[in-house]
Amino acid sequence: MSRPELPSNISFDYGVASGDPLHDAVILWTRATPLDANPTGPIKITWELAEDAGFTRVLRAGTVETDLARDYTAKVDVHGLKPDTRYYYRFSGASEQSPVGRTKTLPEHGVDQVKLAIFSCSNYPAGYFNVYQLAAQADDWDAVLHLGDYIYEYGDGGYATQNAAKIGRALPQDNSGEILTLTDYRKRYALYRTDAGLQALHAAAPFIAVWDDHEVTNDTWKDGAENHSVDEGDFYSRRAAAVQAYYEWLPIRPPMGETNPQIYRSFQFGDLLDLHMLDTRVIGRDQQLQFANYMDEKGNFDTRAFSLDVASPSRTLLGEEQRKWLRKTLARSKSQWQVLGQQVLMGRMHLPVELMTSFYRGGDKNLTAELIGLKAASLRGEQLSEQQLQRLQNAVPYNLDAWDGYAVERETLYQQVREQGKNLVVVAGDTHNAWYNHLKDNDGRMVGLEFGTPSVTSPGMETYLKLDERSAKELAQGMSVLVDDLQYCNLHQRGFMALTFRRDGVEAEWKYIDNIDSTEFAEVDSHRVTHKLV
Repeated sequence: MSRPELPSNISFDYGVASGDPLHDAVILWTRATPLDANPTGPIKITWELAEDAGFTRVLRAGTVETDLARDYTAKVDVHGLKPDTRYYYRFSGASEQSPVGRTKTLPEHGVDQVKLAIFSCSNYPAGYFNVYQLAAQADDWDAVLHLGDYIYEYGDGGYATQNAAKIGRALPQDNSGEILTLTDYRKRYALYRTDAGLQALHAAAPFIAVWDDHEVTNDTWKDGAENHSVDEGDFYSRRAAAVQAYYEWLPIRPPMGETNPQIYRSFQFGDLLDLHMLDTRVIGRDQQLQFANYMDEKGNFDTRAFSLDVASPSRTLLGEEQRKWLRKTLARSKSQWQVLGQQVLMGRMHLPVELMTSFYRGGDKNLTAELIGLKAASLRGEQLSEQQLQRLQNAVPYNLDAWDGYAVERETLYQQVREQGKNLVVVAGDTHNAWYNHLKDNDGRMVGLEFGTPSVTSPGMETYLKLDERSAKELAQGMSVLVDDLQYCNLHQRGFMALTFRRDGVEAEWKYIDNIDSTEFAEVDSHRVTHKLV
């Protein structure tokens, strides 16, 4: 095969990536940095895809153009590939060649195992992306799922930046404010993509990605966000800039085009599993409820008013259009597993009201231990007083930003899954901690499983509650007692999650590292659970 003419004088400072694999196609991505002063017109990049890392058996090659209007990012949608096959790819400029990337197509038939790596919440100023580097050391991923918060929008001095200068992760001067414009978002992606761990993982396996809130701004909902004020301009203009930059910098095939915020889509791994990537943030979410709105001046919580609002049948995370799409997609699927890749926890995570109010006041270790002890006693069959039972039963969701704040829509989904007899697995990010939940409907019937991945760098519950490692471990054990459907959690370590699906079950393994303050790190802990189909 003849090599296309070498194009413009460029460098590849941000590595390569692949994504949105199908059984016969995959997206290849790079970003060209022009080396010529004041470039005019389009920049040309050549690309090659081969069967081997040495590129002795090149199967496809061509030229792709990009320009300033796309921030010099380039995508190639390569079709006509074989299913369940590993490929190697690279890009070239006139004087420089990109790193070699490794990708893989999805299986079409006869697949007995699929292995996915799951990530969420990588905040650049908070630390180095060593978690990505750890995962890149493996070579058996079928795909990487990124569940959002790929970037964060805050400026210098904002969330999780307190240690940034000390560890060499301060935001650069030309991107040190909160990001609001298209130029801001582009520069933030460029900064994140300088991280060696992120570049390594992008080059190691195809990504299937979806955004969470920080790709736009904190606690985004369909018509606004907690971290967006009137003096920051029009919210929809900001959202449009965020969506454009995301599509430019991620190896994604937008379902409805590069300007449409509809991102939900499905991927089929033979007849073993169907993966449905959902948007619980941008296009459909109603505004989050706030606990503060139900507390009086004395700190008393209005449980009745809160219960009525959270049980409203009109509240939605998905929006009507996406909800109908998911219903039809699940109904059509004949695969062994149905996997929902989305952002926020779906499991019911209710805690006693007095514990929640104590958390908002800074926490009370003695109260926490007392309530955990009462719940443990009840589980052992010990008889509690009416007052003690009331303390445990007067419980509310701890996180209204999750599915707990949209309980009726969740129950509707559970009903469909149960009626159709689907084997459901939900994966979630967002919380910065690891979780394993049994998903049960309002009648206590098992509907599915949920696995939550810890963060890459963003601080978790141990930071919010100011817990040392010992206290965080104790609280994690206590949470599994207090929360009926919670099987496991880790509240203090950064890491990622591996899911392996087989015909007869699914295995989850959480992997944790010891350090994000430098690029020197080690894997220090792991936890594994296996669920077998009956």
